[in-house]
Amino acid sequence: MPPPPAPAPPPPPAEPPVRSDDTWTIVVGGAGDQQGRVFTDANAAAVDQPVGYSAALFGLSTRQGVDELNRLVREHRAANPGQHIKIVGYSQGAAVVHTWTTENSASIDNVNSVLIADPKRQGGPGTGTDGLSNEWFAQIAGPPTTGVDQNFGNIPTTSVCTGDVICDSSAPSGWGGYINGDHGNYSFNVDDYADNGNGQWFNGQFRPW
Repeated sequence: MPPPPAPAPPPPPAEPPVRSDDTWTIVVGGAGDQQGRVFTDANAAAVDQPVGYSAALFGLSTRQGVDELNRLVREHRAANPGQHIKIVGYSQGAAVVHTWTTENSASIDNVNSVLIADPKRQGGPGTGTDGLSNEWFAQIAGPPTTGVDQNFGNIPTTSVCTGDVICDSSAPSGWGGYINGDHGNYSFNVDDYADNGNGQWFNGQFRPW
């Protein structure tokens, strides 16, 4: 009687997912996060470039971040003119990205912005109240941190705010929720955000601009 056939060899391991080179992702961390660690800690492989800035709670620091972001974006675009650029910011870093988007929307294309817990977020019907940048004490920080708007021009922009007084100054959880971690209750994996998103995610509900 012939011996039974040898068992089939195990299948080769699946290839790891390959990240597309079609998008270059640059990130800006919040106050105290000078190198965007909140994003690189979540998924370092998905971050191509963090923006280094002082990340201090005053307007001059925000301006420094805007200028450095602009330098890095323009240098990359000059070297890679056909590549899409995704710009993601959190908290004060979202204020940096928000300001950059407003200032550059008429002079650049093939980019998109993602604003996580943006203090410059403008509220409205169904989207809560304005972010902290419209509160009186935010005026101490100075421009461009102060003021709220939705002036994103032709740049697709996604804003994400969930029960957080930084981006919704009258959020029911209040400052107690902030102390308990509501301000960090977001995904910081940049791959979770589309390259063409355009609108607000507010408390889990999407609304177009």
